Amino acid sequence: MAEPLDDYIDAVGHALALPIEDAWRPAIRANFEVSLKMAKLVDEFSLPDEAEPASVFTA
Repeated sequence: MAEPLDDYIDAVGHALALPIEDAWRPAIRANFEVSLKMAKLVDEFSLPDEAEPASVFTA
């Protein structure tokens, strides 16, 4: 049975018309797993209601 991440890799490869060789799958899966862990850390970090976005400086 395929894992949801494997299904996602197949779907994205198909949507972008990217050929994905079987030898690449472990590296792609590992990259996605790390990216998802980092995204979870950012998502779980709560900000106070009075937090404001940083200023944008241009030269």
